[in-house]
Amino acid sequence: MSLGARVGAAATAPLRALAAALDPAMRGWQRLAGRGGMIGLFLLPNLAIFTIFVLVPIGLNVAYSMTGGAQVFLADRPFVGGEQYARLLECENHLRPRTCRDDTFWTAVWNTARFVVLQVGLMTGAALVTALILNRSLPAKGFWRAVFFFPVLLSPVVVGLIWRWILQRQGLANLVMVEGGLEPVNWLVDRFWAFAAAVGVSVWAHLGFYALILLAGLQAIPKDLYEAAEMDGTRPWRVFRRITLPLLTPNLAVVVVLALIRAVQIFDEAYVLTGGGPGTATMFLTQYIYETGFASPVRNPGLAAAASILMAGVLVVLTLLRLSRQRRAAQR
Repeated sequence: MSLGARVGAAATAPLRALAAALDPAMRGWQRLAGRGGMIGLFLLPNLAIFTIFVLVPIGLNVAYSMTGGAQVFLADRPFVGGEQYARLLECENHLRPRTCRDDTFWTAVWNTARFVVLQVGLMTGAALVTALILNRSLPAKGFWRAVFFFPVLLSPVVVGLIWRWILQRQGLANLVMVEGGLEPVNWLVDRFWAFAAAVGVSVWAHLGFYALILLAGLQAIPKDLYEAAEMDGTRPWRVFRRITLPLLTPNLAVVVVLALIRAVQIFDEAYVLTGGGPGTATMFLTQYIYETGFASPVRNPGLAAAASILMAGVLVVLTLLRLSRQRRAAQR
């Protein structure tokens, strides 16, 4: 036996001994509970982890949302029922945040809604174009794929810091503009440009991940279809519309759902980049929840919990609507 085989046998000896010790008990359980019981036994650890780290926190969040005060421990917080939800939803006109009881919340809601529409639309379009380009025969194809995917590997905080350094008043972007004879721009001070920067940085940071999903879908399309279309003299745009896009629809649905969830939860890059400013121009829902529950001088964990429950509800509804639309389109 070679040295490598001996080392491998020695390393796996404890596992083999454990498996041998458990074998009689597993066989007994299989005879007693059958195939379904074995499946349940193997699922039990995952269900326990899911319950502890997902279901229990959700339950605690719901409980906190029905309490008031600034105390941290749930037992010390008075029960207020739906008062926190009423405070968040009370408005004369929901389209005008200043008429709402909690105007900061609705400002964050509409900022998040605008961000989702712009970011998801731009992300999906840019990822599709990127995937189509990377799917072609290019020199150093592996290098370019790595270049587009590299930002995904960076921490969101690092992404925010890099772009803050680039876009600040004395940053690299303004240096290039001044050298080119243009006037510097207050990228992070002007409300319009700060919001545009938050959208653009988020697209840049996550584009590679979604492009990779679409690229996998493009490579799964049979080449015979393109060869047949080429023999028929079909124009490229018609090939894309009739072959590529329909067969890529499942991947596009995955991209839209994942991008939607990520966009609604935007926090890291935007918070490091702009801090929610100028004013509340880039204040998004997740930042509102964080500051209300943890960072505000007058903390209100119940209000933050209620806002997070409402945000989760919106996410579930949007995801179900998108999946339902995809299912109806697939049945046609």
